[in-house]
Amino acid sequence: MGQTMAEKLLARAAGKKEVAPGELINAKIDLALGNDITAPVAIKEFARIGVEKVFDPERIALIPDHFTPNKDIAAAEQVKLMREFARRYGIVHYYEVGRMGVEHALLPELGLVLPGEVIIGADSHTCTYGALGAFATGVGSTDLAAAMATGELWFKVPPTIRLVFTGELPPLLGGKDLILYAIGRLGVDGARYAALEFTGPAILALEMDGRFTMSNMAIEAGAKAGLIAPDAKTEAYLQGRARRPYTVLRGDADAPVLAEHYIDVSTLEPQVAAPFSPANVHPVSSLAGTVLDQVVIGSCTNGRLDDLREAAAILKGRRVHPRVRLLVIPATQAVYRQALKEGLLEIFIAAEAAVSTPTCGPCLGGHMGILAEGEVALATTNRNFVGRMGHPGSKVYLSNPAVAAASAVAGAIIHPKELGEVK
Repeated sequence: MGQTMAEKLLARAAGKKEVAPGELINAKIDLALGNDITAPVAIKEFARIGVEKVFDPERIALIPDHFTPNKDIAAAEQVKLMREFARRYGIVHYYEVGRMGVEHALLPELGLVLPGEVIIGADSHTCTYGALGAFATGVGSTDLAAAMATGELWFKVPPTIRLVFTGELPPLLGGKDLILYAIGRLGVDGARYAALEFTGPAILALEMDGRFTMSNMAIEAGAKAGLIAPDAKTEAYLQGRARRPYTVLRGDADAPVLAEHYIDVSTLEPQVAAPFSPANVHPVSSLAGTVLDQVVIGSCTNGRLDDLREAAAILKGRRVHPRVRLLVIPATQAVYRQALKEGLLEIFIAAEAAVSTPTCGPCLGGHMGILAEGEVALATTNRNFVGRMGHPGSKVYLSNPAVAAASAVAGAIIHPKELGEVK
């Protein structure tokens, strides 16, 4: 009997030939990640452990991105603690303002997360790296502290739910629409503590940016990980990037899974999640006309280059509705520079959008785009819980970048095709 991709990844890390769902294992960690919210807690817990060094200064990444550039004194103190810890223990991968990016876009870009690896991060969207064929999952800050000290962590092996996407994706749709549709079908706890495995012709057709988006939001269905088997596109992405050797692991066709769902994408409309859940998903046409105050294009979900290109194609030659504030946040410095080189930033600014340095910022209601009571936002981010982007009396809808850009122009949620030809 075969093994799933998740089982093979965890077996490798545990030094075992095979593992089974429900089994408790101790696994070696290939990379441990913390940010400016979670790392300070981990650093204090690390001090309580009483060790004199981290397990490997090249296998830890500390990235202040949530409240940076520092929004207040408290945020500055958090980052100061991270900076001093990185210097004291020789942490190689510490990236701050001017060199940083939103963590889950930055680490793949830098070649620091690779196929076959086990990655943990004190952030729930660490599952993003499953798009590269790594078992990547979020943990608590105390687990991060233990991993920084020992290089190991315990796991319960998850069962696998396989989602097979068939058909050809219509124009103006992408990975965001596929994962929103899947979350709407599964529910926010439909994959609780399972590994979601994304496969099928529609997944193979996605470029890496779209795949990162899908794996990023696996957690919104309760999943432990969101996995896509590496292929030629994965290898092309890693060429010249990978910082260390890696081993590609793929699941066996005969491996038993908890469930398997087939989804035909060929007739899908763009998907929009309405308040107050990423699972409250509807075709864009059913929410058309929802009046907006703010639109956000960015985040670890949809702030990559393909996302900005998609938004710029809609916004070129157009202006944001006078009632709407449009915020565009490139996910990394490299994305920012390439967007500048391609003229995308000029398109955004000409459309009267505000373009920001990389930051999580408004996604978590941190800064640089907080909503007031009664305001409504459409965002390419990953969550729309009560108060997620500001006042508990505000509302957030989630969409792909094309829908977000078109809706910013219209002043209300619309299908991009309603604007006419994309320029």
